[in-house]
Amino acid sequence: MIGLPNPKFILIAVIACAAAYGYGHHKGWWERDMEMQVEIAAKNEEARAKEQQMQQQLNNQTAQLMEANNAVSKKQSDLDRLINAGRVRLPTSSCVQTAPSAGAAPSNSPETTTESEREVLRLIAEITADGDKAINQLNACIDAYNQVKETINGKR
Repeated sequence: MIGLPNPKFILIAVIACAAAYGYGHHKGWWERDMEMQVEIAAKNEEARAKEQQMQQQLNNQTAQLMEANNAVSKKQSDLDRLINAGRVRLPTSSCVQTAPSAGAAPSNSPETTTESEREVLRLIAEITADGDKAINQLNACIDAYNQVKETINGKR
């Protein structure tokens, strides 16, 4: 006659199976965690290298922008000197037509006309320089964006 197995034997077998499963499960997760840590470290290193490359590109763009703005400032100061020396003037129209019955226009002193003309020229030069600086900044921003995009996405 076949009897029932001993309950202690069943309990020991169940405990042994659970322990083997638990050990294998734990060891598998631990190995997976180690593999993930290695992968994460590699990806972090790659990201740091890209960050350094992008920072270098940004520094280069900033230096180019500063050089361009310095050139604009030099150009503006040279133009200001020419304006102050009276070498730059607004064009005058030689085709002014007045009514024959109009009296002579009151004349302003040459210093006042010259000074107001100089002020107008200075303002025009300042507006032009501000526009040039804004264009330089916009172009530098576009170039930096394109370089970062190229670095991140790669050349496709």
